[in-house]
Amino acid sequence: MTFADDRSATMDALKRALPYVRLFKGKTFVVKIGGAPCADRALLHELAEQLSVVRELGVQAVLVHGGGPQTSELSRKLGQQPRMIEGRRVTDAAALDVAVMTMNGSVNTAVLAACRGVGLQAVGVSGLDAGLIKARKRAPRSVLIDGAPQMVDFGHVGDVESVDPTLLKSLLAGGYLPVVSPLAADEQGNVLNINADTIASSLAQALGAEKLVFVTDVPGILEDAHDPTTLISCTDLRGLEELVDNGSVATGMLPKVSAIRMALDQGVQRVHVIGSQRASLLTEIFTNEGSGTLIVRDRGELSAAEKAASGEAAKAATG
Repeated sequence: MTFADDRSATMDALKRALPYVRLFKGKTFVVKIGGAPCADRALLHELAEQLSVVRELGVQAVLVHGGGPQTSELSRKLGQQPRMIEGRRVTDAAALDVAVMTMNGSVNTAVLAACRGVGLQAVGVSGLDAGLIKARKRAPRSVLIDGAPQMVDFGHVGDVESVDPTLLKSLLAGGYLPVVSPLAADEQGNVLNINADTIASSLAQALGAEKLVFVTDVPGILEDAHDPTTLISCTDLRGLEELVDNGSVATGMLPKVSAIRMALDQGVQRVHVIGSQRASLLTEIFTNEGSGTLIVRDRGELSAAEKAASGEAAKAATG
């Protein structure tokens, strides 16, 4: 490719992105990155670079991170066996100590370091800071284990009661990127471990976010969880439920489905599930083609551009 060809391609890409830049300028995105991508320094650097571009284009962003793999790894090193049920961690006192060390410690620090590396002014916080997240301990509940219902006490696991976004709004107004770890506390000050997808969804609702983006270690939502070529470019809540019913979405993806449903039901306009490959965030947000899966409340809400990108227009034309 010649220099002229390269310059022409760059100009074409910028022209295609311009309508999206105008549309999202001044809006807020909540981006959640899973624990697996957080463990890869190169992927963290890549995401930080993309967030830097997003912010330079006038979009405010809040970054929420998980840390499940890191928590499990440290637990095993300390002689503890992690226990997961329906994609959620059973957290006894020892597991909580490990979660605090990883979430508020090594993982949050790694994300902040990646942001520092690209010049992003990031600030690490958790749900405990300034009463950001008010939570309650999850009551024992009946779940299916090997096809049989059993009562399970998840231990020091919390459910979000409410969010006070004052701290985040102050940080955003000051030009900072909040980096949120998924820990909170109840009214008595008892620390609780909360699923990071749930945290991200709750923050997106409280901030009136335009978009909620989940960055995962898979390209998006797959029709066949073992085949990356079965990526679903667009679906709605009904389609998402069908994927759960037929087993395409299961185990660790189930908390994400709940978080997506909650966000869309409470006013977040668009939810995206994308991979952590190069430029995946920018491609998903600023191009018609996207890079992962777009989820909306109902397909009837899709714009003309979104319908064209997802093939909806062609489906309608062919009956």
